[in-house]
Amino acid sequence: MLAKTVLSLGLWLQFAVGQNTPERGPQPSVANSEGDLLFLLDSSGSVSYYEFSKVKEFMWDLVQPFTFGPKGVQASIIHISTVPTMEFPFDRHPSGAALRQAIRDTRQLMGDTNTGSALSYARDKLFSNQAGARPDVPKVLVWVTDGFSSDDISEPMQLLKDMGVTVFIVSTGRGNYLQLSAAASPPPDKHLHFVDVDDLPIITKELRDAILDVIQANQLHAVDITSSSFHLTWPKLLSQETGYYTLEYAPTDDLARKRTMQVSGAHTSLMLSNLAPETTYEVALIPESNVHYFAPQTTRVTTLAEEISPTQVLISESAPRSFHVSWAPTLDSVIGYQILYGPLPGNSVKLLEVDGKHNSTVVENLAPNTTYLVTVTAIYRSGKEKSLSAKACTLEATEARGYKHRQSMTDSGMN
Repeated sequence: MLAKTVLSLGLWLQFAVGQNTPERGPQPSVANSEGDLLFLLDSSGSVSYYEFSKVKEFMWDLVQPFTFGPKGVQASIIHISTVPTMEFPFDRHPSGAALRQAIRDTRQLMGDTNTGSALSYARDKLFSNQAGARPDVPKVLVWVTDGFSSDDISEPMQLLKDMGVTVFIVSTGRGNYLQLSAAASPPPDKHLHFVDVDDLPIITKELRDAILDVIQANQLHAVDITSSSFHLTWPKLLSQETGYYTLEYAPTDDLARKRTMQVSGAHTSLMLSNLAPETTYEVALIPESNVHYFAPQTTRVTTLAEEISPTQVLISESAPRSFHVSWAPTLDSVIGYQILYGPLPGNSVKLLEVDGKHNSTVVENLAPNTTYLVTVTAIYRSGKEKSLSAKACTLEATEARGYKHRQSMTDSGMN
């Protein structure tokens, strides 16, 4: 017992003076996760200095594998005291190293245990741009408590949960089970932990995995969307050894056409093709794990309007040094056209660019009596390109003069 007390006291002193906290072994990095993580830290006088330092150690270990930053996890700390105080906003520390140093530097405030006031304050900060919170990412609250509060917590905690915040509670004292289980997100066996302050490391991995389940719950995204396909990506949840994914998708207006397929647990992306243009699809990715439960991930994707190539390229009004090029159709989904032209045979190619609202142009400064290859490429808003080609011949200079002479004689006769 004395050896355990001396060892714990030594770790506390090392942590309190700001030296490096002992590593508990390398942790694999956790990427592809976005969420705002708020620690509600009991900084009141009811917590001893030793207990406060152990809770900081616990927080330090808990965040170690996360990837932090504006496209990852952001974290903040609010002190429970007489007056709630934010230690730092969500966007203050964009790296894990900076965040862990900030946790080390956090000092206890003492004062009363006004947890209800701190929860009301937290509700504002979790949805505040001024505090660096992001509007469209999962919100997670981790409340570490000795089980005592000077004011009511039920109403402000319920308001937080009603706004979509997932609440985890870690009680290091003899808190009221019924009160704390009602305060935590359901089910309590996943969101509420009772543990002695010296045994906090026992629940670190379990709590971290539960937080991951929340912030990765809606990380299914569609990219490279076209009129007939899109590419699905999701964070790595499984491996080939730990399970597989069931993928379901169907048009929103005809869910009876649902298609189902199985995807290896080693995959984190999949291309869906042969889809209908301008159609909204409901997509669900269900991790089938043989290790532990993962919530299904869902998204809704709308394909683009159908992209049509120029159906024909017409050459007209040919002259020794120019000709007129036209094509059809013009579409709202086209932002522009590129006209490439060059003599045959030959490697010299020139480019004309035409606004997507037009379907013709004049190609000039050409060589007489020469065959040209003309390629019209439609550039779509999606980034795709579709092309069609035609050959065009310029007139001989003498042929053009003869044509003009005959035309002049005809005009004179008509007069």
